[in-house]
Amino acid sequence: MLESESPHGFADRSAGDARSAGSGRTSPAPSSGHPDAIFINGKIVTVDAAFRVADAVAVRDGRFIAVGTTDEMRSIAGPTTTVVDLQGKTVLPGLIDTHAHVECAGLLKHSVQLNDVGTVAQALARISEYAATAPKGRWIRGGQWHPISQLAEKRFLTREELDRAAPDNPLCLPISHFTMVNSKALALAGITKDTPDPDGGIIHRDSLTGEPNGTLEEAAEGLVHNLLPDWSDDERDEQLTHAMQYFNQFGLTSAISAAVGPATLRAHQRVRRRGQATLRISAMYAPTDGLNPSMTTEEWELFFSRIGAASDFGDDWLSFSGVKLQIDGGMTLRTAAMRDGYPGDPDYKGTIVIEPARFRALVATANRYGWRVGVHAVGDAAIDCVLDAYEQADAERSIKGRRFIVIHGSLIRRDQMERARALDVRVDAQSSFLWDKAAAVARFLGRETAERAFPMRTMIDVMGLDAVAQGTDYPINLLSPFVNMYVMVTRRDKHGDLYGAEQRISREEAVRLYTSSAARYSFSEEKTGSIEPGKYADMVVLSDDILSVPEEAIKDIKAVRTIVEGRTVFEGEGGS
Repeated sequence: MLESESPHGFADRSAGDARSAGSGRTSPAPSSGHPDAIFINGKIVTVDAAFRVADAVAVRDGRFIAVGTTDEMRSIAGPTTTVVDLQGKTVLPGLIDTHAHVECAGLLKHSVQLNDVGTVAQALARISEYAATAPKGRWIRGGQWHPISQLAEKRFLTREELDRAAPDNPLCLPISHFTMVNSKALALAGITKDTPDPDGGIIHRDSLTGEPNGTLEEAAEGLVHNLLPDWSDDERDEQLTHAMQYFNQFGLTSAISAAVGPATLRAHQRVRRRGQATLRISAMYAPTDGLNPSMTTEEWELFFSRIGAASDFGDDWLSFSGVKLQIDGGMTLRTAAMRDGYPGDPDYKGTIVIEPARFRALVATANRYGWRVGVHAVGDAAIDCVLDAYEQADAERSIKGRRFIVIHGSLIRRDQMERARALDVRVDAQSSFLWDKAAAVARFLGRETAERAFPMRTMIDVMGLDAVAQGTDYPINLLSPFVNMYVMVTRRDKHGDLYGAEQRISREEAVRLYTSSAARYSFSEEKTGSIEPGKYADMVVLSDDILSVPEEAIKDIKAVRTIVEGRTVFEGEGGS
């Protein structure tokens, strides 16, 4: 029987565990007017509470108004209703990436791309080729890549190699938590043998001479990043619209933007005002751009006391999701903070990038002023620090029902999942790290640790689907949700190697982690995340049926049509 539009309104964005918007009444036709469009003859995976599959869906004014059979949708169509024959294709609710650096996709045309090179020689050749087209003296920026796992040599590029590749330009190649630079960049930053390491950062040096070797870690990256010329407003806006369109190509209709600074947030507002947004954004705010804010605790308090906004301020296209902080490095870079020492080096337990007392003060202050907090925490010792801070903040002002976040939670333990559940804290993970970096994790932390990375089966069992979701950390990893779902379902990397078979999850669970569960991050579960009457008409048409294709084919699924609020924002081959 046809399910038509719900008479209920929507709850406030921050209203805890609100009811499902899909609990609509049943009637033979929507109550007011014909649909703008009907989509028929498909496999509509609603991702409602029952995970029902329908044949067709109707849309009016940017919302789903009815879900049912093809005959039922035809019966409510009017003379101006557009009829889209899906020809048997599978449709999912619009996909939501809960951790991605959205604006980075806009830099694809403005930086040297190294994410597909396989050797040091190939990387240097790519940089040299790019530098040959750049005006002398202009900064050359790199797109995100991962030389440790990507290159056959499993190492960073040296300062001397970068000098030869780009002799006439300062060079800045970020790697996430590390940045590689050449001598011209070091000189412009005034970094010499005598420059002290900044708090929370390391200037890597030649072991014999003490000279900077061209690698900057964590806070030291800012010594060079702060010199990069600002993009103009027009450039930022253009980059952002391109970034959104890039996300749409993968069936993504919403994203939690992982660390949004003031300039990027202003660009989002301009794009939103002009009606050019094609991706719903809920921003994790980074008030000084860095994950470890360059403010004293007193300045931090003053900032939140005066900003006059809190988490979830905004609308359904652009809002704050919280404030972003960082506690450790990464497991793929040998800097995750661990309870136990690293293999072969028991005294080394990774990197804590912020003094713990300062970190707890930052969390408590944000909480005091109504801001939800999300913290980058990879290693189990780092997750302990985050949960300690959350417990301390909760004692002053309850965080329950407010969905504080452990971001990544890559090596979370069962006892930490239980603590998180008790605090009503969620974990937003990125299994896609295992696609091409599992071997690097095994090399740095041991095979046993790599096997337990991103333990989604245990997380779901202990915390429940509503408390976890998935993203990619793009551009650190591939943006494709289907590669990520493949990893979750099979626990295999790009080479077919199996890591932690006991942590495999079902296809339904993988889909939910990108839809109904993901919508809860921004308190949007009554508006997005499933195909139900009353919710926004966000959906994606797939090239193949994710519920029935062979496991190996999941990673190859493509979005052929992406629809946001009833409007097609991407159409690829096979989308019409």
